[in-house]
Amino acid sequence: MADGKPFRVLPRVTDQNEHFWRGGREGELRFLRCQRCGYWIHPPAPVCPECLSKEVAPEATSGRAVVHTFTVNEQPWIPTLDPPYVVAIVELPEQEGLRLTTNIVNCDPYEVSIGMEVRVTFEEYDDVWLPFFEPVDSPGGEGR
Repeated sequence: MADGKPFRVLPRVTDQNEHFWRGGREGELRFLRCQRCGYWIHPPAPVCPECLSKEVAPEATSGRAVVHTFTVNEQPWIPTLDPPYVVAIVELPEQEGLRLTTNIVNCDPYEVSIGMEVRVTFEEYDDVWLPFFEPVDSPGGEGR
């Protein structure tokens, strides 16, 4: 566990997804957004699925979300990532259905609940900023 962080499988950063994986450098959770109709697009795609426009560009979200569903993992599947930990799907308020699979951190895993308000927080790994979420009332700053 170099520098106290657990091992993570890192994504391949491309021109199409760099906004998402490196937005944390500025404290921003970024998704593509259609510049014509305003639809948020995740995962990234070159065309808006709503209006078929190719005018899509990265934009920062609020960084807030609610826990849509979750599970508490109690099995030691990944070396150095000690259980228990929470794997969750969070939904952002910017758009119904704008969801992200992530971990809920900085709280007791058994206190996570559906509907819990959370905010983004980032961990840097080799020039990639992984977005995790913590309860909005978590001590230690503003998350983003």
